[in-house]
Amino acid sequence: MSIRAEGPSPADRPPGALRVGLSRGLLEIREFAHAWKSVILTFSLPALVLAMLSSLLDGVFAGTSAVDHYLPGLIAMGLMSVSFQNLGLSIAQERDTGGLRRLRGTPMPPTAYFVGKTVLVMFLALGQVALLLGVARLAFGARLPADPAAWATLGWVLLLGTASCSLLGIAVSSLVRDSRSASGIVIAPFLVLRFTSGIFVPVAVLPGWVVDAASLFPLLWMAQGLRAAFLPAGAAALEPGGAWNPPSVALALGVWCVVGLALVLLTFRWKAGKDG
Repeated sequence: MSIRAEGPSPADRPPGALRVGLSRGLLEIREFAHAWKSVILTFSLPALVLAMLSSLLDGVFAGTSAVDHYLPGLIAMGLMSVSFQNLGLSIAQERDTGGLRRLRGTPMPPTAYFVGKTVLVMFLALGQVALLLGVARLAFGARLPADPAAWATLGWVLLLGTASCSLLGIAVSSLVRDSRSASGIVIAPFLVLRFTSGIFVPVAVLPGWVVDAASLFPLLWMAQGLRAAFLPAGAAALEPGGAWNPPSVALALGVWCVVGLALVLLTFRWKAGKDG
């Protein structure tokens, strides 16, 4: 008579990292929704900036309206805000208050934490882009991507840009000694990049060394790739080299994904420095 060893039934097995991460992502979204001031600021700020720029600068750009000119850059700015800035600040605060250390002491797989953050960031990114496109089109008659290839460009720039900025935000959070210093370390460089990456000031009028420095970071490439998706071919004359150059955009953002992942693996910590 043989005895068959039976493992735990599927119902008895602990949930995997993906399932736990998705559940945590939904929890993150609910917690974000309860902070109504953050909800309003996150989803309305790009649209408000677009409305202001369109009223002040319409007619300045030959061959294109101010709305069409600024829309791609503001999408890029919004994506970096909900990924780099959001993760850099929130993870630093969770680490400083001991939340990360407590999570690490639970049975939750470590990967699930990052899956949850990914769910939150993609929810914010897609929601913000959809709202901004809707407002721009319905209120200002903005130009949208003209064909499936342009929509595909919008899609891959959104994914690569959000991924690279998210990884960079997680890595930067480890540089923050405490939550009080987080704003200076995370927000200050993002603020500088807004004015050096073609978001508010066209790259064609910026000094060459400024553009060269900004090209070391993802935001300039995100904005350039999104302009390729939204603007007519003639507008590429205002880009560095006089062309959209999508392969270079994809390469730069892909490299940042690899570099960002390496930085996260090397620098991420669950405990604050004061916890030892």
